[in-house]
Amino acid sequence: MNYTEESIGRMQSKAVANYKSIKTFIRRLGRMQPQKLDKFMLEQHNLEFQQINCLECANCCKTISPAIYESDIRRIGAALKMKPADVISSYLLLDKDGEYVFKKTPCPFLDKENYCAIYESRPKACREYPHTNRKRFYQILELTARNTKVCPTVFNIIEKMRKTNLSP
Repeated sequence: MNYTEESIGRMQSKAVANYKSIKTFIRRLGRMQPQKLDKFMLEQHNLEFQQINCLECANCCKTISPAIYESDIRRIGAALKMKPADVISSYLLLDKDGEYVFKKTPCPFLDKENYCAIYESRPKACREYPHTNRKRFYQILELTARNTKVCPTVFNIIEKMRKTNLSP
């Protein structure tokens, strides 16, 4: 599947227009047995990622910042040969929740071809994004709803589930 700015824009428009019903549907997923939900989401994640190439999109890297933890800062610093304090002062700020995030978007490490300059040392949240293959998926239902507006993969998974009338 090829992603263009236009196709990502259409996906975002649909996600925003349908956000209330998407949130309602995702909340209903929380009523499923946790192991069943995890298994189902992992299956959907694997199917979707057989069809897409994140390098064609990188909308997450272009539009949102992950939470960045001390271990991430140390790892990024080692990759860049910088002290953690210098990584913080050069690239990060504390958000309203007291978490470090990148000062600006797109990510300062995203290049023109959508490759990550610190890929092997990227933050944990980046490595795990879009979180659709994680255990205890019921814990991130609100995040998943928000991610439908960012990630075409999340949007596609949730839309397929809504169309098949999956219910707990």
